[in-house]
Amino acid sequence: MSSQHFRYLIIGNSAGGIAAAEAIREVDQNGSLAIVSDEIHPAYSRPLISEYLAGQRSLRSMALRPPAFYKRNGIEAILGVRAQRIDFGEKSVELADGRVIGWEKLLLATGGSPIVPVMAGGEKEGVFTFTTLQDAQRLRRAVADARRAVVIGGGFIGLSAAQALVHRRLAVTIVELKETILSTMLDARAARLVEKTIRRQGVTVITGQSVREVLGRPEDEGRVGGVVLSNGTQVLCDLVVVAIGVAPRTELVAGSPVKVGRGIVVDRRMATSVPGVYACGDVAEAYDFLHGENRVTPIWPNAVLGGRAAGHNMADWPDTYAGGTAANSLNYFGLAITAAGVVDPADGSCEVLSASGPGDGCYRKVVLRDGRIVGLLFMGEIERSGVVYGLMRDGADVSAFKESLLSRGFGLASLPEELRRQKLGLPVGARRE
Repeated sequence: MSSQHFRYLIIGNSAGGIAAAEAIREVDQNGSLAIVSDEIHPAYSRPLISEYLAGQRSLRSMALRPPAFYKRNGIEAILGVRAQRIDFGEKSVELADGRVIGWEKLLLATGGSPIVPVMAGGEKEGVFTFTTLQDAQRLRRAVADARRAVVIGGGFIGLSAAQALVHRRLAVTIVELKETILSTMLDARAARLVEKTIRRQGVTVITGQSVREVLGRPEDEGRVGGVVLSNGTQVLCDLVVVAIGVAPRTELVAGSPVKVGRGIVVDRRMATSVPGVYACGDVAEAYDFLHGENRVTPIWPNAVLGGRAAGHNMADWPDTYAGGTAANSLNYFGLAITAAGVVDPADGSCEVLSASGPGDGCYRKVVLRDGRIVGLLFMGEIERSGVVYGLMRDGADVSAFKESLLSRGFGLASLPEELRRQKLGLPVGARRE
């Protein structure tokens, strides 16, 4: 028997869940709506946890919405309580505190869980993950008494943690299993430029290795004192940050009728295989416009767009998710980078255009297939990357002006008139007054 019942129930209180709640309220101002989250904090910007760890940002400045957001939108926020079981037949969710909540429409925006490798000693005090504000708070308390840190993982999360720890004046060693850092985002040339930049900041980078054991301290075996790499090398440290990546949190639908691939499979409406149940964000396996198939693309903008589409459809206002693709923009250790799509093609079906300079950290690359952009990589000077990304999203044929894509002055004005008018929303063939 349900102790509460809502027309709309959202499990997850980050980008996708908040976007969905706002979309619902655009259509239905009165239907009962609740958000459940195992995190105690109101919605905050996850990409900013590294700035919080570095001491550069306050908790208040990380808020995704104002404090009155939930009340103003008629949302019951059930925070700090984990959803532990879903009964799809009864349309109910059992919470960890014993409450049972009924729903008519359900959105799963549960995000991802940090991937933690099996390693001896991994349970010692001083081993952290780095995906939530609570992780950052625990780590921020620990750095006060630490001098050296090992970051396991040289990807997006690992570099954000490393930069924050460097700012806190810790000596940082990054250990990456692949031969280059940021291997899923950059090509080898760009990765070398990034590695060179962060080494200049005093960070030690070890690639082609993993951590097989976490060592204790001579005076306290239960606390982190170092790590042993796969080649037997020992690295002394006071804390370890596991930042390998995240996996979709699909445990709530395990063994249920909800179809799961790598993530929860959704259609272009963000609907799952169970009527009335939707999914978005890092947990969803949704349409990728570049590959023309469903993929997991755990990035913030896709969560927002998918959440909005889900919210509209939950409120019976038809909406279609345009699709996302792998894309990231970062600025670590003073180096700005934007990358999207296929940046390092493995076959010969693509045409690769690239340019360098001025400066050691400036590099531009565009990957084409059949005259259309399928990948881009901009380092140093990234201001023009948005126009190039727009052309990729639109599937525009750029054959006639492909060489200008790498020009430092490339922009909307560089496009052929017909394409420029399309981008500006002007009638093709008509003159602008």
